[in-house]
Amino acid sequence: MSEWIDITVPLRTGMVHWPGDQEPLIERQVAIERGGSMNVTAASMSLHTGTHVDAPLHFLDGAPDIGRMPLDAAIGRARVLEFPTAAAIGPAELEPYGIQTGERILLKTSNSRRCWRTSEFIPDFVAVTPDGARYLAAHGIKVVGIDYISIGAPGEEGDETHRTLMAAGVWIIEGLDLSAIEPGDYDLICLPLKVPGADGAPARAIVRRVRQASLL
Repeated sequence: MSEWIDITVPLRTGMVHWPGDQEPLIERQVAIERGGSMNVTAASMSLHTGTHVDAPLHFLDGAPDIGRMPLDAAIGRARVLEFPTAAAIGPAELEPYGIQTGERILLKTSNSRRCWRTSEFIPDFVAVTPDGARYLAAHGIKVVGIDYISIGAPGEEGDETHRTLMAAGVWIIEGLDLSAIEPGDYDLICLPLKVPGADGAPARAIVRRVRQASLL
């Protein structure tokens, strides 16, 4: 039995998406059961649907696109931090964890158990505040991931959270499902689709609990 755990949110028609983005549509265009010689499925959606990686280009014009994401940015040791009762994640929530330079940090909040149960957008999801983003940026982390479709809350504060992290070279993974993941150290693999020129892309994310020395 594999030790890897899938923390990817499945893509499906009509799933929750950011307000104003294109509603996801995944449909079988050619089907063997309808007389076709094969099955062919098409997808139409924002590249920021479900589990995805934001490129700096998403909020910083002229910054790297998703095709320029370093292969090892989201492959390697990661730490899952849990905030079961936090309404938002700022410096006060992060400080007790002693975050170090170069870490990959995955934030588990009440979003995992609450927000993925519905196709409706939940506007009061737990997000990282601008001050929290400045704290993470100042500590020189490599990657931050969160368990809903945005690292920042709706509105200008959420935009500031994104810009602060991106300007500091932090890659952002959004839309994780961490409901089955306990806090602690993990091996992480998260690779977005290679779409040159795009500001983000869907990704498959998996983790494996660290119990001994890892090769990643």
